[in-house]
Amino acid sequence: MKFIFGLGNIGESYDLTRHNIGFMALDHFAASQGVEFVPTKLYASAAKVVIDGETVWLVKPSTYMNDSGQAVRAFLDFYGGDVDDILVLADDMDQSFGKIRFRAKGSAGGHNGLKSIMAHTKTQGFLRLKFGIGHPDHDHQSVVNYVLGKFSKDDLATWDDTFKKVDQALVDWVHGANAAELSNQYNG
Repeated sequence: MKFIFGLGNIGESYDLTRHNIGFMALDHFAASQGVEFVPTKLYASAAKVVIDGETVWLVKPSTYMNDSGQAVRAFLDFYGGDVDDILVLADDMDQSFGKIRFRAKGSAGGHNGLKSIMAHTKTQGFLRLKFGIGHPDHDHQSVVNYVLGKFSKDDLATWDDTFKKVDQALVDWVHGANAAELSNQYNG
């Protein structure tokens, strides 16, 4: 059993914001697999898909970004999973817009959702796919306003193309591709 956690904030006011790119990517993948999310008692909405005999839970925490680890811990405890069985999809301000990067471990880099997951799993050693959202311009726009800002139409077109590539990368991960293989094929 595997788990893909897309990070974001719940509620319409957060739809299509930079911080919700994890939700957006997971929504795209769920649509490609023909499944829909339903609320659970495990602090998240989830969809179950079976890919070549492997059960995969697609999970969008409903705890808001800063408490994402609560849903991760709940799913791992309920289904008996391990951090080696998870992939986390999250935004990354320190990466150029539109770029994606698989990373096997590392610090949270100031990302509160990743910090929460690290606190609840007691490790930095979980696979993540980071989506570059760029950094605020030098006009002193606050980081909070930036990450909670909406994508433009052009931005969304870029992500739609990227998500098609990500869909295949997620299937490759389910089939057993490791972080190095995924990085070599998809980072950029």
